[in-house]
Amino acid sequence: MTVRLTYEEGTIRITGAEDVGSDAEDAGSGVLDLPYVERDERSKTLRAPAHRYTDLCTALDDAGTPYDDRVVSLPDLSLDSAYELREYQRTALDDWERADRRGVLELPTGSGKTVIGIAAMEALGTPTLVVVPTIDLLEQWRRELEREFGREIGQLGGGEQRLADVTVSTYDSAYLRADELGDRFGLVVFDEVHHLGGEGYRDIARLLAAPARMGLTATFERPDGAHEVVEELVGPLVHRVDVDELAGEHLADYDIKRLEVALTPEERDVYERHQETFTDYLATSGIDMRSGSDYQELVKRSGSDPQAREALLAKQRAREVMMNADEKVERLQDILDRHGDDRIIVFTAHTDLVYRLSERFLIPAITHETGASERREILERFRSGEYSRVVTANVLDEGVDVPDANVAVVLSGSGSEREFTQRLGRILRPKAEGERALLYEIVTEETAEERVARRRR
Repeated sequence: MTVRLTYEEGTIRITGAEDVGSDAEDAGSGVLDLPYVERDERSKTLRAPAHRYTDLCTALDDAGTPYDDRVVSLPDLSLDSAYELREYQRTALDDWERADRRGVLELPTGSGKTVIGIAAMEALGTPTLVVVPTIDLLEQWRRELEREFGREIGQLGGGEQRLADVTVSTYDSAYLRADELGDRFGLVVFDEVHHLGGEGYRDIARLLAAPARMGLTATFERPDGAHEVVEELVGPLVHRVDVDELAGEHLADYDIKRLEVALTPEERDVYERHQETFTDYLATSGIDMRSGSDYQELVKRSGSDPQAREALLAKQRAREVMMNADEKVERLQDILDRHGDDRIIVFTAHTDLVYRLSERFLIPAITHETGASERREILERFRSGEYSRVVTANVLDEGVDVPDANVAVVLSGSGSEREFTQRLGRILRPKAEGERALLYEIVTEETAEERVARRRR
């Protein structure tokens, strides 16, 4: 009997089971072994995870076993784009195609990752699902695809649930519907693919059978190591372009100025007291705090261990003092005065500080509390030049089409390489000839913030 492959609820169902066995049950029995296959006792059939579809087909081909593939039967699409790829974009796309059309591309913010995704859709001519983390990106991708391909684009999220041969979805909507969408697309593009490392979102990639997979990001590696899961589900990092490779030609030349400020005596006393509580606990806990997983372990312990909870709270309070130092605000005043004719984005880690700065300097504020329509209006006025500066807490780091700015001021943040790269990318869009972008990073001296900043040098 010919082996038949079909898609069913996030799995590849394999019938003709009397001729095919799994590694675990039939090894050495003379029956064909297949990778990633397990027996489903409920249906008395063999199944493999949907994302292993291409591995399964390869194993059957290598064994010379005939099979009836009914997993992905999709129409050919005529997708024509007016974009002409730049040399570095073409090289990235070529590397992805050489990697069997599976893998992650890491390019700086503003370098045209969307264009590469569109080129991949055009090259494959297959129904495509684009998965994005925010409503802003959902709308940006949908408008761009409608403009380029001149066809209806499906949308899952933002109040709509409309499928089409080319569909854009939020991660949340894709997570809820992945099992029913699994055989609808030949290509899936994960924008800001590092989000896929989150525990729940991983199921999106697991439940889709799409043989071609592309991940796009400015910063692939996650401090918790979850990028390794992304490699398994989407493919490895197949091409990387550093900011410095594009600066001056495709992105703006840039400078980074790191300014150190001192804590006041009162702030120093509070910082040291809480930092000592935190470090004293680490000395006896066996936690090194060298990675995101170490921090997660501390959070887990804080649920049942009062000392761990006290240490966690102490770390947070020390961080608040460090991030919100009074001298940072005074230094910002100097920068705003110096750059009166420039377009400036100020980044902070805390919403309270955003509102404090907004009130003091009369700067429009954008936080997670800002409604979508108000945020669009602020950004549009920033784009038109009516506003020359804006202050935000994290929400403009990624997933938002931020108008051109040439100065960024980082007052506080997580200190991660990803966050720093994303914020730098916000000012790197091409500038007028001879104009350079400038990023100020203001850190408190003799604190954990200063140590992290120095490691990036």
